[in-house]
Amino acid sequence: MNPGQGSWDVGATAWVLASTALVLVMTPAVAFFYGGMVRQKNVLGVIMQSFTTIGVVSLIWAAIGFSFAFGTGRWLGGFDLAGLAGADVYQPDGHLPGLAHLRVPVLAFVAFQMMIAVFAPTLVSGAAAERWRFDAYVVFTALWTVLVYAVVAHWVFSPEGWASRLGALDFAGGTVVHANGGAAALAMAWVLGRRRGWPLEQHRAHNLPLVMIGTALLWFGWFGLTGGSALAANGVAATAVINTQLGAAAALLAWIVIERTRFGKGTTLGAAYGAVTGLVAITPAAGYVTPLSATAIGLLAGAVCQLAAGLKSWFDLDDALDVVAVHLGGGVLGTLAVGLFATRSVNPAGADGLFYGGGYRLLGAQLVTVCAVVAYSFIVTCLVGSLTNRLLGNRVHPREEAAGLDLSQHGESAYEIVPPRARSCASTPVPSAASVARTRRR
Repeated sequence: MNPGQGSWDVGATAWVLASTALVLVMTPAVAFFYGGMVRQKNVLGVIMQSFTTIGVVSLIWAAIGFSFAFGTGRWLGGFDLAGLAGADVYQPDGHLPGLAHLRVPVLAFVAFQMMIAVFAPTLVSGAAAERWRFDAYVVFTALWTVLVYAVVAHWVFSPEGWASRLGALDFAGGTVVHANGGAAALAMAWVLGRRRGWPLEQHRAHNLPLVMIGTALLWFGWFGLTGGSALAANGVAATAVINTQLGAAAALLAWIVIERTRFGKGTTLGAAYGAVTGLVAITPAAGYVTPLSATAIGLLAGAVCQLAAGLKSWFDLDDALDVVAVHLGGGVLGTLAVGLFATRSVNPAGADGLFYGGGYRLLGAQLVTVCAVVAYSFIVTCLVGSLTNRLLGNRVHPREEAAGLDLSQHGESAYEIVPPRARSCASTPVPSAASVARTRRR
């Protein structure tokens, strides 16, 4: 106990702080994940977008984002926590009504939620990869965090929010991060338009080992996201962790099986997509369902999202890295699965879903919430994207797109590619000064 700051659970505090560090790893991880998927001339462009997001969103979150997300109000938190005012101490007396349930220091909760907020905009960058101006992306990220993410987080995560009062459950961000981010990704893919040459030109992943490194780090960090969302080192956290593993594993296998059935081979890229799909789908349900249900959710998500990934060509939608299928599809599926599989036997603070005698009440709340989130995110993201287009211009010039974002936006290259002639010249031994002198004397 720290006098003047109330009493908090030391074990819970340690776990939340450790989980905060794990969640932070997810943003560099998605940078590697996306970096390996794009063409080699755009690697640094994608990585820079993700890393810059850490700086932009962290400051925005501390200034007004956290206040909008967890301040007082049914539709939007106000400015009562702006600049983290009043959040520097633990307040057991209800001074911060929306945070009165915490058994960890408020700043630990602020930091944990900050890392989740940092991760969300990176999903949008994946769908719009290889054509988004860097400065326009930075401004978009700042506006989107305040106008979309913080608003949706308040609806669902805050006890004051209307969706929370309705009874909707989202354990770790399946609705707030993934359905929300996936809808925003859909909007920006539409606003920005197709890449030059798509779909006639092949836009293949250029570095699959980098994709797998990103996948491994995402999987690792996800245990902090789901386990840490329990805000305690207890049985719910343990259940969330094992459910995360089972959901991801089941989806990975389901994706590969469907892929092999359809195309004759299971691919490395498919394994990566499958694992991430399972992680996404189990996120809203991790602390509310049994391990068996988590496995079922993963299997369903892997199969459904693998099939959904092929629909973008039908709709002429250039979702560069399949963010819509994986995150919007997986997030919506996982959110609705809570209404089916949730049980109070796992988490007494939750509710019983349809399959556990709870009727349609929870499923209805989940459906209303996810529809509202997707609609709001899509519409407001289109408006924000249109605004940044007017102010800065969203798309790079066609010549810059052809050259690649690495050179045109950052003046750098991820790889120094030596042409064959240069390699042969480089392999030819350079004559010494003495031999040159002998040649001249002759």
